[in-house]
Amino acid sequence: MTHVEPGGSWRPLWAAAGVLGLSAVLDLALPGPDVPPLPWVLVVVAVLGVAAAVCTAARRVWTVRVEDRGPDGALSVGRERVPLADVDAAHLRAVREGTAGVDAGAPVLGGGWSLPRGRAGLPLRLADGRTVLVPTRDPAALAAALLAAVPGSTVPESGVSHPAGPDAPDSPPGGRGTLGR
Repeated sequence: MTHVEPGGSWRPLWAAAGVLGLSAVLDLALPGPDVPPLPWVLVVVAVLGVAAAVCTAARRVWTVRVEDRGPDGALSVGRERVPLADVDAAHLRAVREGTAGVDAGAPVLGGGWSLPRGRAGLPLRLADGRTVLVPTRDPAALAAALLAAVPGSTVPESGVSHPAGPDAPDSPPGGRGTLGR
């Protein structure tokens, strides 16, 4: 099973192209002197080049991937890779049940000082005891994919499922934040 969550979309590039196209049409349709072709070419190349670079960088840096390939399975965010054998499944189940959270100051997997805009942090405890935040748009789906892929985590420890609390990854939006605020 592979779970992939793209780190960004091409929407900003298409929005910039639409604004530039509308500007070109208005330049031709409105009376008065037209803007010479060379500035138009320079603006189009610069704006679309920057938009393409930003979209590509977001997709490379923030794409979350869970690959279940037996002993070589891993969770990767951008260039950072965590073997699935290092993931604490019991802690992940506790996070889903709302009985565990994240350590204050936990680093964001993939780098950066904070979570990217529009993403929640799924707390993940590693085998060495560190806790990291995995930036995701859908914490419930990512937690389910991780629990399905982590070796030996297919059955909950207690055998009983508990309803999720207000801080659990699959709780409705608008609840309390990752640190309980």
